[in-house]
Amino acid sequence: MRRLPVYLLLDTSGSMMGEPIESVKAGVHMLVSSLRSDPYALETAWLSIITFDSQVTQTVPLTELAQFQEPALNASGVTSMGAALALLAGAIEREVQKSTPEQKGDWKPVVFLLSDGMPTDDIDRGIAAMKSVKTGAFVACAAGAGCDTSVLKRITESVVHLDTADSTSIKSFFKWVSSSISVSSQKIERGAKEVSGLADLPPPLPKSMSFFKFYKGEHAHGHQSQKR
Repeated sequence: MRRLPVYLLLDTSGSMMGEPIESVKAGVHMLVSSLRSDPYALETAWLSIITFDSQVTQTVPLTELAQFQEPALNASGVTSMGAALALLAGAIEREVQKSTPEQKGDWKPVVFLLSDGMPTDDIDRGIAAMKSVKTGAFVACAAGAGCDTSVLKRITESVVHLDTADSTSIKSFFKWVSSSISVSSQKIERGAKEVSGLADLPPPLPKSMSFFKFYKGEHAHGHQSQKR
């Protein structure tokens, strides 16, 4: 069975303390519950969570949905986004099965990054590390006015902006992520079609979410951009 790896990179720095981190916890719970009720996602999608604050941790390695256990999420420290990208690159290299002459490997992983601030470490290191791996859709979400979207645009051409980092906005984002994973799983199961960008994902649901599409010719992590 070819898996659809899904990686969530979640900002757990001090600025996420309070309502934002509690909303992320609720969003992860809703996401997992929703995907478990979807037979396509349950069959295909495997989920991993990477958190970044002063430390960067793969709190859940790539795991099938039926066995997935929600991690404890706490907010503190600074925003080590560059290190998180480097850790992601290593996880993809290690966990995503490559194709061989005998059999096809996993589908290209789908990545969702959520942050409400600016990186406090070397983002260039993380971007360089991501050039060594291939992903399908890579969506970065800027939550609230304090997040620097210009940095996220260097990581991926698919950038989502939430007007605020309150519970309503973050919950809406996770609902959209759940829908996106379900759609990706259905496309794979029905037509063996990989998801490569926002054009392959469902339209945004909440009014608080604004989409920005940037055409740079090539992603920072090495994929050709595709116009919608």
